[in-house]
Amino acid sequence: MVAGTIIGASIFVQPSEIARHLSTPAEIMLVWLACGVLTLFGAFVCAELASAFPHTGGLYVFLRDTFSPLAGFLWGWAMFWSMHSGIIAAIAVVFARYAAHFFPVGETGIRTIAVTLILALSALNYLGVKAGSRVQTTLTIAKIAAILVMVAVGLGFAATADPAGGLGSGAGGAGSAPFSEFLLAMVAGLFAYGGWHMVTYTAGETVMPSRTIPAALVTGVAIVTACYMALNVLYLVILPLDAVRSSTRIAADAADVVLGSGGAAVMAGLVMMSALGGLTGIVLTGPRVYYSMAVDGLTFRQLAYVHPLYRTPSRAIVAQAIWASVLAATGAYRQLFTRVIYTEWLFFALMAAGLFTLRKRPGYSPPYRAWGFPGVPIVFIAASLAIVVNQIVREPVEALTGLGIVALGAPVYYLWHAHR
Repeated sequence: MVAGTIIGASIFVQPSEIARHLSTPAEIMLVWLACGVLTLFGAFVCAELASAFPHTGGLYVFLRDTFSPLAGFLWGWAMFWSMHSGIIAAIAVVFARYAAHFFPVGETGIRTIAVTLILALSALNYLGVKAGSRVQTTLTIAKIAAILVMVAVGLGFAATADPAGGLGSGAGGAGSAPFSEFLLAMVAGLFAYGGWHMVTYTAGETVMPSRTIPAALVTGVAIVTACYMALNVLYLVILPLDAVRSSTRIAADAADVVLGSGGAAVMAGLVMMSALGGLTGIVLTGPRVYYSMAVDGLTFRQLAYVHPLYRTPSRAIVAQAIWASVLAATGAYRQLFTRVIYTEWLFFALMAAGLFTLRKRPGYSPPYRAWGFPGVPIVFIAASLAIVVNQIVREPVEALTGLGIVALGAPVYYLWHAHR
């Protein structure tokens, strides 16, 4: 689930965005490595919290039990109305746009495919966690195998054909990029690593969660980092650096070099499979948060319903499917998602800060303890806050609008629970 949820469509797009900020291939590879290490730091923190609170809900539970129910509510509020549902809608639309490569349809057709996909995967997860997890496992194995084959074939082609460009050619400038550009490149890279924490949402349905989830987090992030590093080596070997910077479909361009005109179709299929695998995990995890909130009385009690036969939070799954479908059908996810997605890093910083609070509590003794404490969580907190500050400085109106959407949950929380 960790590897399958992280590896979506971003790795086939974001490398160009990162390259535009940097001067040399070495800097590009350093950014991808740094993003992997930082994500691993977050996984260490999340792993300790998951072992301390092995309950359904993940980050919501961590924030609720470490700080206050309000902190957990704001996370769930942002998840449902924008962050999580917006991600589902966005990935479904990406899948539909690549499907249009094989079955040409207009904009209405693309939105119809996206909504159909959301409803189909929601129905799959409605029928049981095992069904969804089996599909997730199958797709993850398939897409990692496809990435390995793609890298092996591409590097073999580069070694024999010596195509124009290659690693380090067309650097486009001497010297190193400014540190501010390096930070901007890291923000773009971290977007491709998103979703690493979602496995914690299903702790209540995981065998031996205190041991299984920490192992899954660390191993999954390591697998993703290796895949991302390998893919970027391939891009830089196959394509000149200027082409990497200017490309809008870098994986397809690399495949065209190796496979000729049929490369675009191959990459369209790979992106569809990758998006489908990531979406399966994201659709599975979100309703567990809304279920946990409903059990605590922080949202509609109906969302705490567990299907008597399938043992899934069926009404929470339906609620998520309906709202994500609305966002995909109307295109409203673009505005919500782009304004709010960065705010999750504010919650990540809060999550890591909670580790310092917990370690001072008497009797706190989780089965797993984060490696590198206190340095690792401090670095992670600093990086998370840097992402938020960077967004506010670069796009103050959009950023403050996003923060406002999240903050709107506070008066809703107090009005809802004024009688308590």
